[in-house]
Amino acid sequence: MRLHCFAHSADGVRVFDGWAAGVGPGVQPAPVLLPGGAARRGEPRVTTRQGLLDEVLGLFTGPHRDPHTGPHTGPHTGPYVLYGHGLGAMIAFTVTRALHEAGLPGPALLAVGSCPPPSPPPSLPDVRRASDSELLHALGGGGAVPPGSDEGIWLRAVLPVLRADLELAQALDEAAREPSPAGPLTTPVLVVAARDDPPPRPPQAGGRGRWTRGPVFVRTVPGRDPFARGARELPRLVGRACRVASRLAARPAPAPVA
Repeated sequence: MRLHCFAHSADGVRVFDGWAAGVGPGVQPAPVLLPGGAARRGEPRVTTRQGLLDEVLGLFTGPHRDPHTGPHTGPHTGPYVLYGHGLGAMIAFTVTRALHEAGLPGPALLAVGSCPPPSPPPSLPDVRRASDSELLHALGGGGAVPPGSDEGIWLRAVLPVLRADLELAQALDEAAREPSPAGPLTTPVLVVAARDDPPPRPPQAGGRGRWTRGPVFVRTVPGRDPFARGARELPRLVGRACRVASRLAARPAPAPVA
């Protein structure tokens, strides 16, 4: 079972280092490297839904550039799982929905972590139109960030990266709130939350019924930051879920009723 993984940022793909051993047997993690991160640091970051789909949809529908080996290869065949956390969860959902709308086979399971369902517009300003000062004000919790403070210096240094990630997140969230012309997904969804966070809301109450008509499972993992690089419980949980999805995908389809 191939496990395609999307990080919270193009710079965060190394969070999946060690997952090959952590997910257990029968599962092959395949972190997706987006422009702007690691070996692709010199490339412009993706900030729109269409730009994202142009970049990653070929992994599942046609020839693509393998981010590890470089050559273009055909799409991965057979059942697979998508996992993403934070912004990566919205990327995984966007890819799943695009495949659904194109009438193409999607993942056997969509797993998301540290990500609420699409919600009403957030309190952040429109990132695409906000000035640096407005964005810094919002990122500082609504209060002015002292220009000479450590926080102010750090925010200004990483502001272009934060802006690009926030632009993409805003674009994906806006698109997710629009009804799909193909109707809701039927893909099973696994929602992973940190045990120390507030308890996850019931799937329907939390809005995930708008994501899929398939089953929604909520699981918690221990740890102060289970989504950090080197955390062990999260890859174990996702690996177990992949093996279950693999067994279910291998079952023969039920015969039609005469």
